[in-house]
Amino acid sequence: MRLPTCWRLDRGSQDVDAVIYRGPASSPGCPEAALRVVRAAGLTADYVGPGERRGLDKATLAACRVYVQPGGGELEEAWPHLAPARRLLRQFVTGGGAYIGFCLGAYLAGRDPGLGLLPGDTDQYIISPDAEIRHDRDTIVSLTWAGQPRQVFFQDGPVILVPESPHVDILATYQNGLCAAAVCRVGDGAVGVAGPHPEATPDWFTAIGLRPPPRDGRDLAIDLIRRTVASTAARSRRSV
Repeated sequence: MRLPTCWRLDRGSQDVDAVIYRGPASSPGCPEAALRVVRAAGLTADYVGPGERRGLDKATLAACRVYVQPGGGELEEAWPHLAPARRLLRQFVTGGGAYIGFCLGAYLAGRDPGLGLLPGDTDQYIISPDAEIRHDRDTIVSLTWAGQPRQVFFQDGPVILVPESPHVDILATYQNGLCAAAVCRVGDGAVGVAGPHPEATPDWFTAIGLRPPPRDGRDLAIDLIRRTVASTAARSRRSV
């Protein structure tokens, strides 16, 4: 599927549109799932991280418009691997780039510890009032995404704690009404985060003995990606 003209990026100065982190701050299978939905959204993409052809550095981010932080393990274990890039990623976003985070990637967009990209913070959904799920095992969570009920893969993902603002678009809520996914305009860029795993493929469910939901959730991940990229493009056009 081709992106609308406003989403096409300048091919003259960019090698790929998006880079997806793959390394110790991610879990096997998560970067690969993220890469698939990024490409399905119409963007060219490659991996970045230790041992990859592209390092997480200024040159890499200068040559792309989207950085994706996929799911992973514990926040406290992942943070030391991303902490050195905090200033770099903040400059990337405020300068017009897009940050997209799934589950751990959403936690990392928050604070204490985190990249401090959100105009707010994150917290565990499972400890929030009236949460549907009270354990940290792999499971399925119910959402309302763009007004439609959906079910997606979930493993101890966050609530997105952001204020009501013209710069914040709430895309999805959990059953208790708290934010599950949002796009926030930050500086000249944007941050798109999802607490659950809409990028999950059917094998994620069957591998742990769960029946995949009737409707694949990857269209939701694509929606998040496109909305985030469109937010940065809209701001860039206004500033020209």
